Amino acid sequence: MHLRRVIKEGVINFWRNGWVSLAAILVMVLSLFMIGSLMFSNVLLTSALSRIEDQVDIGVYFKKEATEDEILNAQAALLQLAQVKSASYISEDEALEKFRTRHATNALITQSLEELGENPLQASLNIKAKDPSQYEVIARFLDASAYSALIDKINYFQNQVVIERLSGFLGASRAAGFGITIVFSLIAMLVVFNTIRLAIYTSRDEISVKRLVGATRRHVRTPFLVEGAMYGIISAIITMIIFYPLTLWIGPAGARFFGGPNLFNYYLSNFFEIFFILLAVGVVLGVISSSIATRRYLKI
Repeated sequence: MHLRRVIKEGVINFWRNGWVSLAAILVMVLSLFMIGSLMFSNVLLTSALSRIEDQVDIGVYFKKEATEDEILNAQAALLQLAQVKSASYISEDEALEKFRTRHATNALITQSLEELGENPLQASLNIKAKDPSQYEVIARFLDASAYSALIDKINYFQNQVVIERLSGFLGASRAAGFGITIVFSLIAMLVVFNTIRLAIYTSRDEISVKRLVGATRRHVRTPFLVEGAMYGIISAIITMIIFYPLTLWIGPAGARFFGGPNLFNYYLSNFFEIFFILLAVGVVLGVISSSIATRRYLKI
């Protein structure tokens, strides 16, 4: 019965403030929207980075005098390394066949190969690391190994530039999103703080009566905490409603551009997880703001 009365008083305070409550909710919606946007953008950027990382490998090209057994021995040595995910052998004939297939529509290249009369391509190993940061370790191993004399070149580092730039962009985007979220969260807390402050001022006569009849400090404060929690709950619901048409519209384009999951499908499959995160953040922001306001302005 006491809990029901407290919740009822909190709801009354919420509606009593009217437009001020609406302003607090709108600001909090902006904060939660930034948090949700950060989650969705992180999914797209991480997916794009993973896709590019999967396409990066080390191409180790061997000299013509290297025998197949020597190359296979080098492959076996590489597979013993903890950093190596895979190492596939491509013979000269296989490399030539792939090259012919890739340039089948280019008559000039096809004619040049026929006039050459021999296979100009080299046998190679395509190496994939378990983590992009480990390619340097693998390259150093090859340079220092007994097989270095057989190696003509290692073709990797131009792709490393792409990985480093995308990783830097991902880190900068996360930092910027986090900073903006913090700013909006502080603004939301300030607005809720002033809204609760106004609610305390509006209810000053009722608070005086409660104090005269012996109401406890918790009984006086709790309705305002309920009001702050309501701002968070309503803001989380509104934010989730906004994300529905937004992800429906952006989802296919984002999937085509970044090559990752469709954001709308991600929204639907992770609906409750996203909602509970936004709900928790919203309620925490509202309750903390209300708690600070009541401690400061309720002289009890």
